[in-house]
Amino acid sequence: MSERKPPAPPSPGTWALGAALDRSAPLTQLLQRLKQSQQRLAVIRELLPDSLRGEVRAGPLDEAGWTLLVPGGAAASKLRQLLPQLQAALQAQGWPETVIRVRVQA
Repeated sequence: MSERKPPAPPSPGTWALGAALDRSAPLTQLLQRLKQSQQRLAVIRELLPDSLRGEVRAGPLDEAGWTLLVPGGAAASKLRQLLPQLQAALQAQGWPETVIRVRVQA
């Protein structure tokens, strides 16, 4: 086996990941949207049928809405039927009304 080399020291002027996130407003906003997307999924997960619960993934959250990702057309069709209940559950938890998009993830 070959020996592992120790990581190279950072180049001058580079930041550690945590420092970069703290200093970058766009990255901070991206992390906030990612966290909110995951929180929304946690709210609706209990409303999903068992067959969908493990299939639905939280996707992007942006100004136009929130995207849920599914692996196939049948799952997307079933999820679209549930959108009114999912939106009502999110609003009941205090999330602002937003469009929920369903996308089939290749």
